[in-house]
Amino acid sequence: MIDPRIVRFIRKHHLLTLATATERGPYCAHAFYAYDEKRNRIVFAADPATRHAAEMAANDEVAAGIALETRTVGKLQGLQLCGRAMPADEEDRRRYLARFPFAAMAAPTLWTIVPSFMKFTDNTLGFGKKLIWNSEEQE
Repeated sequence: MIDPRIVRFIRKHHLLTLATATERGPYCAHAFYAYDEKRNRIVFAADPATRHAAEMAANDEVAAGIALETRTVGKLQGLQLCGRAMPADEEDRRRYLARFPFAAMAAPTLWTIVPSFMKFTDNTLGFGKKLIWNSEEQE
């Protein structure tokens, strides 16, 4: 089970940094996202013509980060995750468009990250406090 503090953090935010990699090296991109708590999936848009979409199609292993922007060290919070990217299904599409209804007019190409590992750093719990979730430990 994912710690509810991790789930709350993911739900509270809406922008992630996606990291992809190929033989050309690493690359990152930013994207708005919606979170499906029940299926533990993060849904975002990526135009097929972009480098990160092409790299996800070639290598589905991705990483992502979500951060609270603050100058106060005691309030620092950030999530790092690893997982697999895949084209979104219809349930993902409904979730994304419910959060970002204006996107429907653009008919976005949606992707889903299914996390396998998450590390949430939360200094509000104590300096450098980390909460870890690993899908392999949940089996």
